[in-house]
Amino acid sequence: MKSGTVSAWPVATLLLNALVWGVSWWPLRELATRGLHPLWTMVVVFTLSASVIVAWRPSSLRQLREQPVLWVLAAASGVTNAAFNWAVSIGEVTRVVLLFYLMPLWTVLLARVLLHEPLTRRSATRVALALTGAAIVLWPPQGGWPWPRSLADWLAVLGGFAFAFNSVMVRRVAHRTREEGRAAAMLIGCIAVAGVMAAVLTLQSRVDWPPAPAWGWVTIAAGLALAFVCSNLAYQFGASRLPANVTAVVMLTEVVFASASSMWIGGERSTAPTLVGGALIIAAALLAAWPARRPA
Repeated sequence: MKSGTVSAWPVATLLLNALVWGVSWWPLRELATRGLHPLWTMVVVFTLSASVIVAWRPSSLRQLREQPVLWVLAAASGVTNAAFNWAVSIGEVTRVVLLFYLMPLWTVLLARVLLHEPLTRRSATRVALALTGAAIVLWPPQGGWPWPRSLADWLAVLGGFAFAFNSVMVRRVAHRTREEGRAAAMLIGCIAVAGVMAAVLTLQSRVDWPPAPAWGWVTIAAGLALAFVCSNLAYQFGASRLPANVTAVVMLTEVVFASASSMWIGGERSTAPTLVGGALIIAAALLAAWPARRPA
């Protein structure tokens, strides 16, 4: 890939990943109504997903033994998924996703420190558009600055920071690890982090144990697992071939998918600030996907 050029295929795979995650709140809530807490859902779903990856590429487990850096990806991915999925199942979908995607700020800082990526005018413009859009959407009606106000808000912010770190690390280790190894590490990390959190909260009687297997929730969980396998591999392909800042902003299209699905399926209402802020976020994503003929 020539310097300054963004290829269409990596962008397309990241868009697929964003679509899956943008509508994932729906099956998560459906499973919650059937007695499966989001954290236990993550344990079940990612155990199925990891089984598919390992069966498809048994060498992925060997990579985990030979590449200790993959465990860093595992931890970051585990925190990302546990925090985001818990947040999106208990909070307002659009608000949670937008708080999650304040991550371009974290990505710029992390990419600067870990990857030594320069902050160009083009990347600064993308980040400014994205953050301005998110700020408009989240601006409190009574005035003041946007600030996390609930457990869902804090989980979304934590998940966004972890995802930014994960994106930067994928880029950093891409040259010495394989996609299936990274995918397996991230899925195993999701199982471990969600499992520990779920077990602790269950033992504290704050979360119920998973219900007995039943056709209804098992079918939904299996479908969600398959979707996550596809989206994970798509993310590995795209994030390892694009600068971390570009990955962060392209993934902002998840906001569009989440907002549209929450209004259509969940009955959430769209306000004028949401529309204005969302337009800026879309503009940032389009700018990231638009090929640059020369470095900005």
